[in-house]
Amino acid sequence: MHMRVSGPNGTALATAPVVARRAAAGGFAVAEGGAAPAQSPAVALRTVSGIDALIALQGIEDPVERRRRVVKNGRRALDALDEVKLGLLAGTLDQATLLRLKSVAADLKEGSGDERLDAVVAEIDLRVAVELAKAGIG
Repeated sequence: MHMRVSGPNGTALATAPVVARRAAAGGFAVAEGGAAPAQSPAVALRTVSGIDALIALQGIEDPVERRRRVVKNGRRALDALDEVKLGLLAGTLDQATLLRLKSVAADLKEGSGDERLDAVVAEIDLRVAVELAKAGIG
């Protein structure tokens, strides 16, 4: 049984293993020697290049998704700033709230590609930095 496999580097013929042919015939078979057949270097190389292509495609990010993530991070920072404000007003500001503010500050460094949104996030980042400096957290 032969099947044609197309890959990024052309086409190649792949042969189904003897075990698969026996199983397709309706019987159960165990491979002699118990070892899986080794891949040829050409097939292994094509597999690696295919995986590299998939990883590269995952690295391409949708601008809408990036903008959505930046907005989400900005909202998280605003929420953390509100917690700091409430803690200051109530006299209950604790270290955990300040550490949360510091952790959301790290997420504000990413750009969205939208100048207006990036300007707003930069203002939020500045306010977060001021509050952290006032608390003595650098």
